[in-house]
Amino acid sequence: MRESADFMPEWQLESVMTKELGEDWRDRFREFHTRPFAAASIGEVHYAETLDGSQVAVKVQYPGVAKSIDSDIRNVLSLVSMMAMLPKGLFLDKITAHMKKELAEECDYVREAECGRRMREVLAVYPEYYVPVVYPELSSGQVLTSELITGLTIDKCAELDQRTRNFIAESILKLVFRELFLHRYMQTDPNWANFLYNPHSGKIGLLDFGATREYRAEFVNTYFKIIDSAAKRDRANVLKYSREVGFLTGYESQVMNDAHVDSVMLLAAPFHENKLYNFGNQTITQEIQDKTSVMLKERLCPPPQEVYSLHRKLSGMFLLSGKLNAEFNCYVIWEDIRSKFREFPEN
Repeated sequence: MRESADFMPEWQLESVMTKELGEDWRDRFREFHTRPFAAASIGEVHYAETLDGSQVAVKVQYPGVAKSIDSDIRNVLSLVSMMAMLPKGLFLDKITAHMKKELAEECDYVREAECGRRMREVLAVYPEYYVPVVYPELSSGQVLTSELITGLTIDKCAELDQRTRNFIAESILKLVFRELFLHRYMQTDPNWANFLYNPHSGKIGLLDFGATREYRAEFVNTYFKIIDSAAKRDRANVLKYSREVGFLTGYESQVMNDAHVDSVMLLAAPFHENKLYNFGNQTITQEIQDKTSVMLKERLCPPPQEVYSLHRKLSGMFLLSGKLNAEFNCYVIWEDIRSKFREFPEN
């Protein structure tokens, strides 16, 4: 969400609010600003106050967005196919099917409200995070009302002192592992605008739960073994569990096996040694990208569907830590996760 984006004319806003909350929707707020303070590709956000004076953010979806998803993706896919821009190893059909599913879910504000409510409950045990309260009585399929929270965006956090930047990056990396390995429930959108650091409370506010996913127990249990093996520098087990989870078929070339294991080992590099790791100097994302050409050429099967959103979040968190030029001990973070992880019952 960016302040400079375009926004709906007032008549259109009125139409959406009336359709979603009823003719008397204005009577349900003490105050409502018709000019949004943020806007993005699928909706805009308005400042408002409830009847009891609570400050809230009202996210209003642009009309027709949800209906356009399939046609928009089909058009892009047709263009890419005609231009032969992408290799077969990308398995574009699987990616687009997953994109359609994710985008449709992100356009469902009833679902997002429930995800926000549940995430607030899940993360209540961690004092460093704050999830805003959702107001279901002021929400619908295309309108989402939640508590207004304030703080510094990641861009502005880059100007803070080293200790604070370390805390922010470390807390967000911990969040990724806690969500996945302790709760199987993750907000997968790595957009830096979804994190607000409040210097007064010392908490990190979390926003936008439309991209929240619940992961299968079978996937999480095996994915944990992959990362734990990589943290221990056990290449044989990285390969073994990668085959079990569906990254590989077992019939790949040695070049493909090596490229895959190398990329996993690079991902786990910050967890190899019990010392501070400087994310400002890291080249992990670039080194993994260098392996991509080999994997696209040699890959025999699409990766598990869960990794599309998961790896997007992981790469985003590495880039965030680099943006903050953060330095902290990742080894002890993984040791803590390892000590608390318990295999989830599988269906």
